[in-house]
Amino acid sequence: MNKAYVRHNRVNKPDRLSIPLIKRCINTVLRLEGVGISCEVSVLVTDDLAIREINREFRGKDEPTDVLSFPMLELSAQGWVEPAPCAIDPETGLLPLGEIVLSAERVDRQAQEYGNSRDRETAYLTVHSVLHLLGYDHGSEPEEKARMRTREKQIMLEMGF
Repeated sequence: MNKAYVRHNRVNKPDRLSIPLIKRCINTVLRLEGVGISCEVSVLVTDDLAIREINREFRGKDEPTDVLSFPMLELSAQGWVEPAPCAIDPETGLLPLGEIVLSAERVDRQAQEYGNSRDRETAYLTVHSVLHLLGYDHGSEPEEKARMRTREKQIMLEMGF
């Protein structure tokens, strides 16, 4: 059983993202990627100012962004390979995959910009970020970007988006 910890910080109650949707996205990605052990993912939903500070501190980019991924493990998108037993937290029995930071403000802005619903944008950014935690990348290699985009589309379709 996977465990997703989702918390809001600096986001007013009516602007909060759907916690059940975020958890569903995480579980769907893990299932479709063939992850056969129980994992733990932490999600922070915050505002543009906070994500800008985190982006500056950890990536050296002094600007807000929509989502950040902080993997705990170095995995490869070549298919799920079960990590060594020492990677599993002995207290919880879960594999800590990492942390996701989402900007609720960016979700709303991008949903409007792309003509999507708020839930669709939340789902896309969550799926995108979990794939990063699993080793997917869209950086320098065109093949990697294409592989990640294809997988995002497949998962989003599976989820009904």
